[in-house]
Amino acid sequence: MAFDVNAGFLFVLAGIIVAFVLTQSFFFLSKAWRRARELGLEVPVLRRVVTSSAVFTIAPAIAIILGVITLSQFLGLPLPWLRLSVLGALTYELPAATSAAASLGTSISEGVTDPRVYSTIAWVMTLGILSGILIITLFLEKIQGGIIALKKRDTKWGEIFITAIFLGMVSAFLGMIFADIRIGIEGWIPVFIMLVSAALMIVCGVLIKVFKLKWLQDYALPISMLGAMAMSIPLTRLLG
Repeated sequence: MAFDVNAGFLFVLAGIIVAFVLTQSFFFLSKAWRRARELGLEVPVLRRVVTSSAVFTIAPAIAIILGVITLSQFLGLPLPWLRLSVLGALTYELPAATSAAASLGTSISEGVTDPRVYSTIAWVMTLGILSGILIITLFLEKIQGGIIALKKRDTKWGEIFITAIFLGMVSAFLGMIFADIRIGIEGWIPVFIMLVSAALMIVCGVLIKVFKLKWLQDYALPISMLGAMAMSIPLTRLLG
Protein backbone atom coordinates (compact mmCIF):
# COMPACT_ATOMS: atom_id res chain seq x y z
CA MET A 1 0.00 0.00 0.00
CA ALA A 2 1.42 3.37 -1.06
CA PHE A 3 2.22 5.94 1.58
CA ASP A 4 -0.17 8.89 1.69
CA VAL A 5 0.61 12.14 3.54
CA ASN A 6 -3.15 12.72 3.78
CA ALA A 7 -4.06 9.27 5.08
CA GLY A 8 -7.11 9.07 7.31
CA PHE A 9 -5.04 7.54 10.13
CA LEU A 10 -2.85 10.66 10.24
CA PHE A 11 -5.95 12.86 10.42
CA VAL A 12 -7.23 10.81 13.36
CA LEU A 13 -3.93 11.11 15.26
CA ALA A 14 -3.69 14.85 14.63
CA GLY A 15 -7.35 15.33 15.51
CA ILE A 16 -6.96 13.59 18.87
CA ILE A 17 -4.06 15.84 19.88
CA VAL A 18 -5.76 19.02 18.65
CA ALA A 19 -8.94 18.04 20.49
CA PHE A 20 -6.92 17.52 23.69
CA VAL A 21 -5.37 20.99 23.36
CA LEU A 22 -8.78 22.56 22.73
CA THR A 23 -10.13 20.79 25.81
CA GLN A 24 -7.31 22.31 27.85
CA SER A 25 -8.17 25.75 26.49
CA PHE A 26 -11.82 25.47 27.42
CA PHE A 27 -10.89 24.08 30.85
CA PHE A 28 -8.70 27.06 31.71
CA LEU A 29 -11.22 29.47 30.17
CA SER A 30 -13.88 28.03 32.46
CA LYS A 31 -11.64 28.30 35.53
CA ALA A 32 -10.67 31.88 34.62
CA TRP A 33 -14.34 32.81 34.22
CA ARG A 34 -15.27 31.35 37.62
CA ARG A 35 -12.31 33.05 39.30
CA ALA A 36 -13.26 36.39 37.75
CA ARG A 37 -16.80 36.01 39.09
CA GLU A 38 -15.39 35.24 42.55
CA LEU A 39 -13.41 38.51 42.36
CA GLY A 40 -16.61 40.40 41.65
CA LEU A 41 -16.36 41.07 37.92
CA GLU A 42 -19.76 41.42 36.23
CA VAL A 43 -20.87 39.06 33.47
CA PRO A 44 -21.26 41.84 30.83
CA VAL A 45 -17.66 42.91 31.47
CA LEU A 46 -16.40 39.34 31.10
CA ARG A 47 -18.37 38.90 27.91
CA ARG A 48 -16.80 42.03 26.44
CA VAL A 49 -13.34 40.76 27.37
CA VAL A 50 -13.99 37.35 25.78
CA THR A 51 -15.47 38.91 22.64
CA SER A 52 -12.65 41.41 22.15
CA SER A 53 -10.03 38.72 22.76
CA ALA A 54 -11.71 36.42 20.23
CA VAL A 55 -11.81 39.19 17.63
CA PHE A 56 -8.13 40.02 18.06
CA THR A 57 -7.14 36.37 17.58
CA ILE A 58 -8.43 36.48 14.00
CA ALA A 59 -5.37 38.29 12.64
CA PRO A 60 -2.78 35.85 14.08
CA ALA A 61 -5.02 32.97 12.98
CA ILE A 62 -4.82 34.17 9.36
CA ALA A 63 -1.02 33.90 9.46
CA ILE A 64 -1.29 30.40 10.94
CA ILE A 65 -3.77 29.29 8.26
CA LEU A 66 -1.40 30.58 5.59
CA GLY A 67 1.35 28.48 7.14
CA VAL A 68 -0.83 25.36 7.14
CA ILE A 69 -1.75 25.92 3.48
CA THR A 70 1.89 26.48 2.51
CA LEU A 71 3.21 23.36 4.24
CA SER A 72 0.27 21.20 3.14
CA GLN A 73 1.47 21.53 -0.45
CA PHE A 74 4.48 19.36 0.44
CA LEU A 75 3.65 17.50 3.67
CA GLY A 76 -0.08 16.98 3.37
CA LEU A 77 -2.58 18.51 5.76
CA PRO A 78 -2.41 16.46 9.02
CA LEU A 79 1.19 17.23 10.03
CA PRO A 80 1.13 21.02 9.36
CA TRP A 81 -2.32 21.21 10.97
CA LEU A 82 -0.99 19.48 14.07
CA ARG A 83 2.27 21.44 14.29
CA LEU A 84 0.75 24.90 13.76
CA SER A 85 -2.31 24.20 15.91
CA VAL A 86 -0.37 23.13 18.99
CA LEU A 87 3.05 24.74 19.04
CA GLY A 88 4.87 26.01 16.01
CA ALA A 89 5.38 28.80 13.51
CA LEU A 90 5.95 28.85 9.77
CA THR A 91 9.30 30.60 10.32
CA TYR A 92 10.48 27.48 12.14
CA GLU A 93 8.49 24.62 10.64
CA LEU A 94 9.38 25.27 6.98
CA PRO A 95 13.17 25.63 7.54
CA ALA A 96 13.14 22.54 9.78
CA ALA A 97 11.29 20.49 7.17
CA THR A 98 13.52 21.78 4.37
CA SER A 99 16.73 21.00 6.28
CA ALA A 100 15.55 17.52 7.24
CA ALA A 101 14.61 16.71 3.65
CA ALA A 102 17.91 18.09 2.31
CA SER A 103 19.88 15.91 4.74
CA LEU A 104 18.19 12.90 3.14
CA GLY A 105 18.99 14.07 -0.37
CA THR A 106 15.49 15.16 -1.32
CA SER A 107 13.45 18.35 -1.50
CA ILE A 108 10.06 19.05 0.02
CA SER A 109 9.22 21.19 -3.02
CA GLU A 110 8.77 17.93 -4.93
CA GLY A 111 6.35 16.60 -2.33
CA VAL A 112 7.07 13.90 0.25
CA THR A 113 6.20 10.37 -0.84
CA ASP A 114 8.73 8.34 1.16
CA PRO A 115 7.48 7.42 4.67
CA ARG A 116 11.06 7.48 6.00
CA VAL A 117 11.53 11.05 4.80
CA TYR A 118 8.14 12.01 6.21
CA SER A 119 8.85 10.50 9.63
CA THR A 120 12.28 12.15 9.76
CA ILE A 121 10.77 15.54 8.96
CA ALA A 122 8.08 15.02 11.61
CA TRP A 123 10.67 14.10 14.25
CA VAL A 124 12.91 17.06 13.39
CA MET A 125 9.99 19.51 13.46
CA THR A 126 8.75 18.12 16.77
CA LEU A 127 11.99 17.51 18.68
CA GLY A 128 13.51 20.79 17.54
CA ILE A 129 10.70 22.90 18.96
CA LEU A 130 10.78 21.02 22.27
CA SER A 131 14.06 22.72 23.16
CA GLY A 132 12.18 26.00 23.54
CA ILE A 133 9.69 24.42 25.95
CA LEU A 134 12.46 22.94 28.08
CA ILE A 135 14.42 26.20 28.18
CA ILE A 136 11.33 28.18 29.18
CA THR A 137 10.31 25.63 31.81
CA LEU A 138 13.74 25.29 33.42
CA PHE A 139 15.49 28.60 32.84
CA LEU A 140 12.91 31.32 32.09
CA GLU A 141 13.01 32.77 35.59
CA LYS A 142 16.80 33.03 35.54
CA ILE A 143 16.84 34.49 32.02
CA GLN A 144 14.21 37.10 32.86
CA GLY A 145 16.02 37.94 36.08
CA GLY A 146 19.28 38.45 34.20
CA ILE A 147 17.63 40.71 31.61
CA ILE A 148 15.84 42.77 34.28
CA ALA A 149 19.09 43.13 36.24
CA LEU A 150 20.90 44.26 33.07
CA LYS A 151 18.22 46.86 32.33
CA LYS A 152 18.40 48.18 35.89
CA ARG A 153 22.19 48.58 35.67
CA ASP A 154 22.16 50.13 32.20
CA THR A 155 18.90 50.73 30.36
CA LYS A 156 20.59 51.51 27.05
CA TRP A 157 22.68 48.32 27.01
CA GLY A 158 19.64 46.32 28.09
CA GLU A 159 17.71 47.55 25.04
CA ILE A 160 20.70 46.87 22.78
CA PHE A 161 20.96 43.34 24.17
CA ILE A 162 17.29 42.56 23.46
CA THR A 163 17.58 44.05 19.97
CA ALA A 164 20.72 41.99 19.28
CA ILE A 165 18.93 38.78 20.30
CA PHE A 166 16.05 39.57 17.95
CA LEU A 167 18.39 40.44 15.05
CA GLY A 168 20.32 37.23 15.66
CA MET A 169 17.09 35.25 15.30
CA VAL A 170 16.23 37.11 12.09
CA SER A 171 19.73 36.54 10.69
CA ALA A 172 19.33 32.79 11.14
CA PHE A 173 16.56 32.85 8.52
CA LEU A 174 18.22 35.27 6.11
CA GLY A 175 20.65 32.55 5.05
CA MET A 176 17.82 30.61 3.42
CA ILE A 177 16.67 33.71 1.54
CA PHE A 178 20.11 34.48 0.07
CA ALA A 179 21.23 30.87 -0.35
CA ASP A 180 20.48 30.59 -4.09
CA ILE A 181 21.40 34.04 -5.42
CA ARG A 182 24.45 32.57 -7.20
CA ILE A 183 22.36 30.35 -9.47
CA GLY A 184 21.01 33.29 -11.47
CA ILE A 185 18.19 35.78 -11.50
CA GLU A 186 15.66 33.18 -10.32
CA GLY A 187 17.72 32.82 -7.15
CA TRP A 188 16.85 36.42 -6.30
CA ILE A 189 13.11 35.71 -6.20
CA PRO A 190 13.07 35.05 -2.40
CA VAL A 191 15.02 38.28 -1.87
CA PHE A 192 12.54 40.32 -3.91
CA ILE A 193 9.62 38.72 -2.06
CA MET A 194 11.27 39.55 1.26
CA LEU A 195 11.67 43.17 0.16
CA VAL A 196 8.00 43.35 -0.84
CA SER A 197 6.98 41.96 2.55
CA ALA A 198 9.27 44.43 4.34
CA ALA A 199 7.87 47.34 2.28
CA LEU A 200 4.32 46.36 3.18
CA MET A 201 5.25 46.15 6.86
CA ILE A 202 6.83 49.62 6.67
CA VAL A 203 3.67 51.00 5.06
CA CYS A 204 1.58 49.49 7.85
CA GLY A 205 3.94 50.97 10.43
CA VAL A 206 3.63 54.43 8.87
CA LEU A 207 -0.17 54.17 8.81
CA ILE A 208 -0.22 53.11 12.46
CA LYS A 209 2.10 55.91 13.57
CA VAL A 210 0.92 58.78 11.36
CA PHE A 211 -2.80 58.07 11.10
CA LYS A 212 -3.13 56.40 14.52
CA LEU A 213 -4.64 53.23 13.07
CA LYS A 214 -4.02 51.13 16.18
CA TRP A 215 -6.27 48.30 14.94
CA LEU A 216 -3.81 47.73 12.10
CA GLN A 217 -1.17 46.48 14.54
CA ASP A 218 -2.86 43.07 14.71
CA TYR A 219 -3.22 42.81 10.93
CA ALA A 220 0.17 44.09 9.76
CA LEU A 221 1.75 40.62 9.75
CA PRO A 222 -1.02 38.88 7.74
CA ILE A 223 -1.14 41.81 5.31
CA SER A 224 2.61 41.65 4.68
CA MET A 225 2.48 37.86 4.31
CA LEU A 226 -0.51 37.84 1.96
CA GLY A 227 0.89 40.71 -0.11
CA ALA A 228 4.28 39.05 -0.47
CA MET A 229 2.71 35.69 -1.34
CA ALA A 230 0.50 37.34 -3.96
CA MET A 231 3.50 39.16 -5.43
CA SER A 232 5.53 35.95 -5.52
CA ILE A 233 3.26 34.57 -8.28
CA PRO A 234 4.01 37.22 -10.97
CA LEU A 235 7.65 37.45 -9.82
CA THR A 236 8.15 33.71 -10.20
CA ARG A 237 6.52 33.69 -13.63
CA LEU A 238 8.59 36.67 -14.75
CA LEU A 239 11.98 35.64 -13.37
CA GLY A 240 11.68 31.88 -12.87
